[in-house]
Parts: sequence; structure tokens; C-alpha cells
Amino acid sequence: MTDENDKRPGDGEPSEIRSVSITDEMRRSYLDYAMSVIVSRALPDARDGLKPVHRRIIYSMYENGHTPEKKYVKSANIVGAVMGQYHPHGDQAIYFALVRMAQFFSMRLMLVDGQGNFGSVDGDMPAAMRYTESRMSKAAVALIDDIDKDTVDFQDNYDGTRQEPTVLPAQFPNLLVNGAGGIAVGMATNIPPHNLGEVVDACLAYIENPGITIDELTEIIPGPDFPTGAQIIGRSGIRAAYQTGRGSIIMRATAAVEEIRRDREAIVVTELPYQVNKATLQENIAELVRDKRLEGISDVRDESDRKGMRLVIELKRDAVGDVVLNQLYRFTQLQTNFGCNMVALNGGKPEVLNLKDFITAFVDFREEVISRRTKFLLNKARDRAHILCGLATAVANIDEVIRIIRTSPDPNVAREALMGRDWPTGDIAPLILLVDDPKHPMNPDGTYRLSEAQARAILDLRLARLTALGRDEIGEELQKLADQIRDYLDILRSRARIMGIVRSELEAIKAAHATPRLTQILDSDADFEDEDLIQREDMVVTVSHAGYVKRVPLSTYRAQRRGGKGRAGMQTREEDFVTRLFVANTHTPVLFFSSKGRVYKEKVWRLPLATPQGRGKALINLLPIEGDERITSIMPLPEDENSWSTLHIMFATSSGSVRRNDLSDFVQVNRAGKIAMKLEEGEQICDVSICTESDDIVLTTAEGQCIRFPVGEVRVFKGRDSMGVRGIRLEEGDTIISMAVIRHMEITPEERATYFRMRRAVLGEAESGEAENGEEEAAGPVEISTERYAELSAAEQFILTVSENGYGKRTSAFEYRITGRGGKGIVAMAVNERNGPLVSSWPVEPSDQIMLVTDGGQLIRCPVEGIRVVSRGSQGVIVFNTAEGERVVSVERISDDGEEDEPATE
Repeated sequence: MTDENDKRPGDGEPSEIRSVSITDEMRRSYLDYAMSVIVSRALPDARDGLKPVHRRIIYSMYENGHTPEKKYVKSANIVGAVMGQYHPHGDQAIYFALVRMAQFFSMRLMLVDGQGNFGSVDGDMPAAMRYTESRMSKAAVALIDDIDKDTVDFQDNYDGTRQEPTVLPAQFPNLLVNGAGGIAVGMATNIPPHNLGEVVDACLAYIENPGITIDELTEIIPGPDFPTGAQIIGRSGIRAAYQTGRGSIIMRATAAVEEIRRDREAIVVTELPYQVNKATLQENIAELVRDKRLEGISDVRDESDRKGMRLVIELKRDAVGDVVLNQLYRFTQLQTNFGCNMVALNGGKPEVLNLKDFITAFVDFREEVISRRTKFLLNKARDRAHILCGLATAVANIDEVIRIIRTSPDPNVAREALMGRDWPTGDIAPLILLVDDPKHPMNPDGTYRLSEAQARAILDLRLARLTALGRDEIGEELQKLADQIRDYLDILRSRARIMGIVRSELEAIKAAHATPRLTQILDSDADFEDEDLIQREDMVVTVSHAGYVKRVPLSTYRAQRRGGKGRAGMQTREEDFVTRLFVANTHTPVLFFSSKGRVYKEKVWRLPLATPQGRGKALINLLPIEGDERITSIMPLPEDENSWSTLHIMFATSSGSVRRNDLSDFVQVNRAGKIAMKLEEGEQICDVSICTESDDIVLTTAEGQCIRFPVGEVRVFKGRDSMGVRGIRLEEGDTIISMAVIRHMEITPEERATYFRMRRAVLGEAESGEAENGEEEAAGPVEISTERYAELSAAEQFILTVSENGYGKRTSAFEYRITGRGGKGIVAMAVNERNGPLVSSWPVEPSDQIMLVTDGGQLIRCPVEGIRVVSRGSQGVIVFNTAEGERVVSVERISDDGEEDEPATE
């Protein structure tokens, strides 16, 4: 026998199990969930700019009387009421929503007036809800005002026990003023805050001209106005957001470089971009400094107080404030983007709205609110006027009314009797026609019957109202209501009057709550390169033997005549001395070649700025070179890297090898450097120069030999790790001291001898010092034309050669005959005990000036034209009167800057 409890659904009884497609069920459930999140949680309504949680908080505070004129109440009280009556979610979600509405750095116009710790821009958490107190702000009252006048629809709360508004009446466009952010399912919103006064002006402009364009609205609302102030860089992102609803707005902190002490500067940040955490920013900067991604910063401290924000970033002595600030903008949240994604619920559906859509939605909503409010007030006035018409009728027929009441056994009978007869209207007939209920119309004979509400009011009439004063009060109130009803009817019949009311209420809101703009909008481009902030200025770059480098403005040095004693150019230690000096613009890129054949790249302005007596900074602290690696050659390059493709770079090593590469091979040199040339043991790069196919190379040795050959004799190497080819055959113990690039010129020995004689005649010189020797002296004279002489004169270059003991000479490049690559060469300058070994040899112009530096740090600047032009084998003249025990280690050419020479210092 089977027990009834063992019966299965298939045993004759109807089953509750249905077959459902899991695909359809998942699709339906997901869509239901997604729409629930979109509509009921994450997206704001375009009309009042609020999400459901914010709307419920404000409505609950209004309903419980937590208005601005009342005392503060515990936030926990408010959260509990909202959670229990309207928002059945976690208390923390409600509290954090309340907290945000009370944060001055989150809301452009705060909707909650908070008392206590509501968090900070440092990311500090607010105090627990049991410790803070809140109430509505005056702006929140403007959002909910008139909600009791049937201006908006209501719906059941989550358990059906109460009614809550679907939207607040909102007297100002809160969505634009305070912005919104949220992530829904499959969509998100991020709307920036704006200035109330500007938004109201835009709404007024739209009311005046509904056909106004977005560009015209943008002239009224130039851009967002963030509660933290700061700056907006550029207007393209704003235009895109306002036109399409999507755009990226560049926000930048308000910062300035200030002098905090006599020799120290600091970057002081007073305003941060919207939603940037100050404490996290400070930690970020410190971390970037530790990782050496940011240079020039010595300290970061927060000096903010009740008076305002002040984040101080102290700089090192040699740091350029504007450059460091630009790097901070690039690497930290001192500059960040606000990604506008202006999605809101419009008509209950999520839409991407442009600026005009937001304003249109709000103005249309306010028009509806004013219409509904007017209808509500009209009906309320009619209800009251209806009662007053009955009372006026009773007062006019008081004797009959009293008789009916006295003869009636009870109030119900009296009420029926009053309602059952026709009463004359008398003087109030026009008012009855205006205000009476259509369900109780007047009869054709001018009489009408009282309604139940009127009869009850007559029965409740106090005897004091029957006096003359009471009768007048009824008449005056009725007349006043009649005027109001006429006005309400006129409003409802005229859209112009409704829009006039919208306009006047917006103007009142602006007068009560508008504040000046906080965020400054700049038209300049945000993407500055660091060097864009550096003034173009000629710098003298000095490098010491120990690897210290510095730059000093060229204007610091004044010219002296040949033979002067110079001035201190660099403070060096006993074991250190200056080995390299050149002049370049602050924007000039410089290649640094190391003893291991690597190359590094920096701009001149990145080198440490110092005084003429300053030591500078070690290259090992500027470049990522290894401990046993040192910089052996430094080469300034053309500023325009696009021109590098037509140029070549020639390497010369100490052992006499040369190699040619395309200069474009060195455009991209990362921070870690790259291989420049493969070197043999003990070999190093002694010089690097830029050249073209129309140039010749002159290699000069310390022992006074030189060789000249065309650039074309050295093929272009495609790799950077090759060793090159022989340039000159050196004697034992000799080494290359310089490589000069000069213009190629075809000239025979005979032409050269004739040219020198003709030039002496033109110049009227008795002795030029260009006495030819060897092959040149043996050459017979030839005739050359005037045109050929002019051509040779224009092409002639003079090579300056300087020795360690300060002697130098200029020699025509025509004397440096081409002998072919790989030979022993010819004499460049006499090397003896008087002169000492050679230091440098390169072409100069008569208008040039040169700067010579000794290993003791002494420096002289003198014009080239004061140095005699003599033959190759001459010993030269004294250029630098060096101190005993010192030797010249570096010579640099300086273009004429127009300064007057000073007398030599003895």
C-alpha cells in the first residue's frame, strides 16, 4: 500500500515543474538586473541630477524636518530612517553617499550641511555616523521645495508601506552644477561639476532662444568649474564633451615657483585637480624622486592649514623650477584627465547627452513642475473658494438658514435640507461661475444648490462670522481667491507666463547661491616639452679631468687681448684639471662618448648650472656610466634632428683609426646609452665630428704631425660595433690630439704659391709668414685669373694650432696638402721644448674668439685675429701666458658676440 506522502507529481496530480530554456532565463534575468542597476542605483536622472540613494536621503531629511533652520541631528539617525523606509541597502552605502554631499571638495554646491569629520582631500575617512551630525543645506531645500504641491510623481517604497518621489522638483540644474559619477552594468557616467551662475545663465539664454547652438552655450558656460579649483588646459576636450557627450578634459594643479630662502626655490601647490588625493600625490612624488625619475627635488612637505592648501616641493640649488614643475605635471597627478562620459536617465532611459540636451531636459522639467504646481494651487484655491461661496450664500440668506437649522431634528437632516433647495446667488454669481465646482453648476434662473462640503461648512459656521466684520472677511477672502484663480488660469493658458516664472525662479536661485568661478581655463597647450620652458642662451660647458661638468652663461666671460693672464674658469682640486670646453646653446643636444665606446645623449640645459669658479657636478651622477668608465669625447650636435639624415659622424681614436657613420644612427639614444664604436685594449675615442662628403679630415698628433684626406676615403659603416680603418700611421709614443673637418678644395702647388704671392700684394704685406717649404717652394709660378683668385680666397680656411705651453699660430688650410689616408703625414707645427706638445688644431674664422683653459683652472678668452698667420712648420706666438707648472689642456672656438675687448690683465 502506497502512502499519500510518497506520491510523485507524475502520479495523477498537477505538477509545478516547468521546462525553461536556461539561455532565455539567463538573458531575461541579466537584462532585468542590468536595468535595475542602471535605473535604480548607478545613473542620475537628468531632471534633478540625483541617483535614488541621494534623492531618498534628501527626501527623508525633509520629511523628518532636518531643514537648515533646525538643529543638527546625528547622521546615524538620518541613515537609519533612509534605510528603514526607502533604501533597503547597507548603512555604509547610504552614509558614504550622505558624506559626499557634505564634502566641499566633492560638491560644487553642497546638499548636506555637515558638522564633524567628513573626510579630507588627503583621503582621510569620515568619522563614524554616530559621531557626525547633518541637516539639509539651503541648496537642498531648493531641490525639494514644492514637493508637497503635486509637482512630481510618487511611487511605493520597497515594501509598499510608504510613498517616495520618483524625482525632486529641483529649482536648479543640479546634474550640471554638481556633476555625477557611477558605474552601471554595461555603461558608466562621469559628468563634471559646473558653476551655478553660468549654468543658470545658459538656461535663461535657452529660454529666450530655444534654437541656441551648443557653441553659443559654450560661450556662456566656458567649461567645468571644479570645487577644488585648479586649472583646465585647452578647450578641445570641453568642446568634444559639450558637443558629443564624451571628451577628455586636462586638469592641472595651480602651482608656482617661489623663492623660500635666498638661494633656494620651491614649487608651491595651492590647488589640486578634482578628485586627486593629496597624501597619495605626496607619496607618489617621493617615490619618483627615490627612483630618480624626477630630478631636482630635495624635499616634499605639506604645509596646509585652515587657511588653505599649501604643498611645498623644495628644489635643489641647480634645479630649474619650471622644468621640474613640467616634469611633475608629466609624471604625477598634478596634471590629470577628467574623462567626460555624460550619460544620464532621460525619460527613464539611459542616454548620452550633450550640453544642450541637459539644459533642455531641465527647462522642460521645470516647465512641467510649474504647470503642475499651478494646477495644484488652482484646485486648492477653487476648493477654498467653493466653501466660501457656500458661506457667502448662507450669510446672505441667514434668516432662512437659521430657520432650517432650528427646525431640523439633527445635523444630518439640516444638511440635507440645506442641500435640497435652490439658493439665490445674488452678488456672488460671477464668483460662483469662476470658482465653483462644475459638478454643481448654476441653474438657468440664477440659483444653485449647495454641495455637501458647503452644507457642512455652514453647519460648522461660528456665530462670530455673522457679524458685519465676519461677513466682510468672507467677501474679501473670496475676492482674493478669485483673483488668484484668474491668475492661475491665465498662467495655465499662457506658456510664456510659465516660462517667465521659470526664468524668475532661476534668477532668484542664482542670486541666492551663485559663487565666483574657481577653475581657471587656459588656452595654452598642456603638452610642453621641458626645453620649451628653457630660455635660449649660449653656455660655456666645461669638463674636468676627474669628470666634473658644468655650464656657465657665456656672457659671464669678457674678452681679453692676446697675451692676457685670464680669469678663473673652474674650481679644481690639486689632482683635477679642466680637459674640455665648448660653447653651445641651451637647446643643443650633446653626445657623450665614453672610454668603453658607448654614447650618451643630453641637452645642454640639463647640465648643472654653476658659477665660473664652481666645480660643477660629476658626470657619473648625470649619466649611467660604470665606475671604471669615463667620458673621453663630447660633441655638440645641430638642434634640428631632422637635418641629421644628410650628415655623417667621423670618429677618430687615440691610435689613429677613423670610422664614418650616418649621424641618424645616433638620433635615438636612450637613458642607458648605446654602443658607439668597438675599441681595442688601451684605445679610446679622442675626437668625434660631423662631416659631409664634400669635406676633408685633418688628423693632428701630439708630436706635431698631421694628415689630410677626403671624407670619401672612409666608407660609411652600417654597424656601430666595428673598429674602423687606419687614418694615420703613428710613431711610437705619439697619439692623436684632434680631428678637424675642413672644406675640400682642389688646388695645385703652383696655384697655391701664386695665390699666396697675390694675396700678399693685395694686403700690402711685406712678409706674411707663409713661406713655402719643400715641394711648395720648388713649384714654379703660374698665372691665375681674377675669378680663380676670388674663388680660392672665398674657400680659404685657416687652421689654428695651439701647444701645451700656450703658443699658437694660424696657417692657411691650402698648406695642408692632401696626402691620402693611412700615411705618416706632414708637419703641423714645430714641437720643441719652448712650445711643448700640441693640444688642439682646427679651423677658425678671423671674427672668432677662442677660450683656453689650463690644468690649473685658469681661463682666457681672446680674439683669433690677434694670432699671426704663419706657415705650417712655424713655432707660433704666445697666446696664453700660462703660469709656471701649468699647461693648456683645452681650447674652444667662440663665435663673435659683439663685445668690446678689454686691455690685457698683467
